[in-house]
Amino acid sequence: MNSPEPPTATPGPSAPTWPTQPTYSNLGKVRAHLLPSKACRPRTSGSSSTDPLISPPPLPNKTLARARSLPAHRVPKPSPTPAGQARRPLLGSRSVDESQAGDDKAGSTCLHAELLLCSSDMELGLSIHDLLRPEAVHAMLEARQLEGLRSVHALLRARFLGGRPGPCRPGHSFRLLDRSPCVESGEALYYRTARVDKEMWHVLAAKVPKPGAKEPHPWGLELQASLPAHFNVQGLCGLVPKSELPEAPWSGPVALTAEEPECTVAQWLAEAGARRPADFAWALALLLLQLSAALECLEARGAALAELRPENLLLAAPRGCAAWGPPRLLLADFGQVRPRPPEPLGAHALQLGRLLRALLGRVPLATPLTAGLERLAAQLARARPSAALTRGALQTLLWGPGAALRSRGAPLGPWLRVRRALLVLHLAERAAGGEAPGLEDWLCCEYLLEATEASVGCALDLLWG
Repeated sequence: MNSPEPPTATPGPSAPTWPTQPTYSNLGKVRAHLLPSKACRPRTSGSSSTDPLISPPPLPNKTLARARSLPAHRVPKPSPTPAGQARRPLLGSRSVDESQAGDDKAGSTCLHAELLLCSSDMELGLSIHDLLRPEAVHAMLEARQLEGLRSVHALLRARFLGGRPGPCRPGHSFRLLDRSPCVESGEALYYRTARVDKEMWHVLAAKVPKPGAKEPHPWGLELQASLPAHFNVQGLCGLVPKSELPEAPWSGPVALTAEEPECTVAQWLAEAGARRPADFAWALALLLLQLSAALECLEARGAALAELRPENLLLAAPRGCAAWGPPRLLLADFGQVRPRPPEPLGAHALQLGRLLRALLGRVPLATPLTAGLERLAAQLARARPSAALTRGALQTLLWGPGAALRSRGAPLGPWLRVRRALLVLHLAERAAGGEAPGLEDWLCCEYLLEATEASVGCALDLLWG
């Protein structure tokens, strides 16, 4: 009675003959998916046979609920795919009703957008609609250029300032590497000294005051010790007591500097006479650019250098750069730094102007760059700009824009965007050839990252206004 098999009837004598015994199955599940839902009506049992004695089993009564619409904006779960058959992406479906009749065109556009933007396209940060708008493409390219320059600038800064020795602490030992000074400046002698911390060595410079030099101002020395790491400011690591170096040719404790100087600006000028005028003018502009950056740091702290002399400006080799590249300038004479109240005029403009005129007297031939430097020297004496504005003027003399662009009233924004794009391409070409960027590349990156239309306009007005 509980058997799932349907009851069978034994055919009588008058029953028709079948080749095989007919088999009846429950078609309710199949018909539920094939037949549309209709009003309920009584079901009658019957057979295709004319014999009333043979009847199929009764079909189960099922209530079918028709779904009014397909799921909208929903991605179905993936179904098993036969082996060897590629799976097609599932794009979701929308409700099938009267409101979709006028939306076929928009749906087709969205479908194409989803198919065209693959993973590599999405890395561009643009949608299919942004690609049709030139202003969106230009904005994306400009942002990527700035991002690339910012990354290059940060990597070069880490290379040039990396490996900077920290302050001295107990447990450090010291060794004098040379008994003769490596550099003699106007106010100090520098000796190469090694600081040993377990198995780590740092080559530093012991800064020994020269006999008869001016008494250093304590305020300036305190300011030097409190300044953060700056590429163009001499860094201090502490004092080395006399007991640590009994063989040293000086008496008393002396200061240790993080950078090992190679010469002074005065010595560099004496040896630079054999250079071509164009090369000498370019190297001179790079040195003045670094000097103005160091003086800008002082002016931001309300300080000024009492006397600017080439024999007190040190030059060192930047870390990781070629020996023939431009040197690194270091402002070291903090014993002559004094507090100065803020004022609208530059505290160092007059000194910079006199120094620039003296240096330009060593250039035998006139070049476009020397003409710009002479113009800047005149403006330093007349307008007395700040060190920050002076640095901006030197940047425009080195890397543009020139006076012709200003005289024609050309917009500066497009020039900046093109200049940044060309610098990125230039760095990429050199990197592909195995050439590492140097100090000049880093300074140019710094200029194009900081420059705005307003700042470039002020620099051009200072030079050619």
